[in-house]
Amino acid sequence: MNEEAAFRHCEGVTRMRATNFYYGIRLLPRAKRRAMGAVYAFARRVDDIGDGPFPDEEKVRRLQEARSSLQRISPDSPDPVLAALGHVRARFRVPLDAFTDLVDGVEMDVRGTAYPAFEDLVVYCRRVAGSIGRLSVGVFGAEDATAMPLSDDLGVAMQLTNILRDVREDLERDRVYLPAEDLERFGCYPDLGGAPPGAVASLIRFEAERARWWFARGLQLLPLLDGRSASCVSAMTGIYRRILDRLQRHPGEALRGRVSLPPWEKAWVAARSLTGAGA
Repeated sequence: MNEEAAFRHCEGVTRMRATNFYYGIRLLPRAKRRAMGAVYAFARRVDDIGDGPFPDEEKVRRLQEARSSLQRISPDSPDPVLAALGHVRARFRVPLDAFTDLVDGVEMDVRGTAYPAFEDLVVYCRRVAGSIGRLSVGVFGAEDATAMPLSDDLGVAMQLTNILRDVREDLERDRVYLPAEDLERFGCYPDLGGAPPGAVASLIRFEAERARWWFARGLQLLPLLDGRSASCVSAMTGIYRRILDRLQRHPGEALRGRVSLPPWEKAWVAARSLTGAGA
């Protein structure tokens, strides 16, 4: 497929579907921004399978197709996403096999994997979000050997924030990601939706503080990146950390609906990240 058409398709998907992600990657120079758009487009394809209306058996089949399609990444592919990723692979040292972890993580969702302990949840977070962190570092071009594991830790922090942000939506899908040991500890087991407000507030604050610990660990990545790449990461993580601020101030919001920031606030965080002021 024509290179420009392939990247234009991925940019369109990113612009329409990415929420927090887009505010960060638009700070990158064109080549890296287009590469990150291609990464996002494939990740969006996989996530849409997991969140789609199909029966579980059909989801598993489609996930297997997505996993197999990674063998067909090529600039000559008729699939615009696979073609764009082929151009990305030719220009950047991107570990495209990390997409396999992403597919495995979404399959955990489809199969209804439970998380008795926090260590079990970390496995899931590394697959669905740490994988994207590792792919991003490949695009950014960080040479330090610690960059990949730090990006993986940052993925855990961001996915924990996603889980807290989406508690209400996940409950409506009969999904609870918070570890059973934590639910029991704070008096929210077995019915998180019907737990006493005070118990839920204590649980949310505890998990938010845990996410902050992972952010502190993962953000050691920033000095290993060039300025524009560091601004991209600062913008995305800044948005997530402000969501954590809201949850810690008003933990009851977690059961009322998805917690998010308005577009103006996301843009403000991104602008501050670009100027080096942080979030």
